[in-house]
Amino acid sequence: MSVSDNWKQGDLYERYVGRWSRQVAPRFVSWLGVPAARRWLDVGCGTGALCAAIADHGSPASVTGVEPSEGFLKSAAENLAGRATFLQGNAASIPLGDASVDVVVSALVLNFVPDARAALAEMKRVITPDGTIAAYIWDYTGRMDLMRYFWDAAVEINPEAASANESVRFQLVTAPGLASAFTAAGFKNVETGAIDIPTPFASFDEYWQPFLGGQGPAPAYAMSLDEATRAKLRDRLRAKLPTAADGSIALLARALTVRGTA
Repeated sequence: MSVSDNWKQGDLYERYVGRWSRQVAPRFVSWLGVPAARRWLDVGCGTGALCAAIADHGSPASVTGVEPSEGFLKSAAENLAGRATFLQGNAASIPLGDASVDVVVSALVLNFVPDARAALAEMKRVITPDGTIAAYIWDYTGRMDLMRYFWDAAVEINPEAASANESVRFQLVTAPGLASAFTAAGFKNVETGAIDIPTPFASFDEYWQPFLGGQGPAPAYAMSLDEATRAKLRDRLRAKLPTAADGSIALLARALTVRGTA
């Protein structure tokens, strides 16, 4: 089963997963420990979650975000007016000169890039010698609970949905996979880690509604279903999720991190 990923509307993405990435980003910047006054580049900056964390916690000389989606760029520019520069581009074609930045980072992007090897080579091109390169992606095969419960329920209803599941589609979604990709790209001192954040929902509706926005693989899959099948998926999820007596749902999200030196 093939369902096209949808990355157009920043506000809908924020409600789905952007808000959780915003909690990971400051801890990611802290983990990197980059000295002050460095030039940062965020590749696939989305709505600006990581750019904001860099501006707030990284004491940067400058922050530049590159993003292919016009809708996401608009949201990022609104969120960080005057604090970062945003350019339209993609991971395989970064609109910057050689060795023009000191730090290259990427959040929740590498697994979606058609050619990760080419993207890492392009990131290496724009970074200064001995510069830092790093990324994080969700742990789809492990503790990205809000997506894992969704796909488990979807596959129970329709086994063909397994091919659309991020944990099946993406080969980078393990710490060894990330380390191998960075090492193959020629980066040194490669190190991986993990960042866990709670993702609480006050009710099932708060959990379910973001999937109806169509932004990202799981929401795109949900909206590709006919109304009856989508209702069946909703009811299956309601039965599977660990719901407390007050209706709240306490889940966890894990981001896998990797860093290296150019």
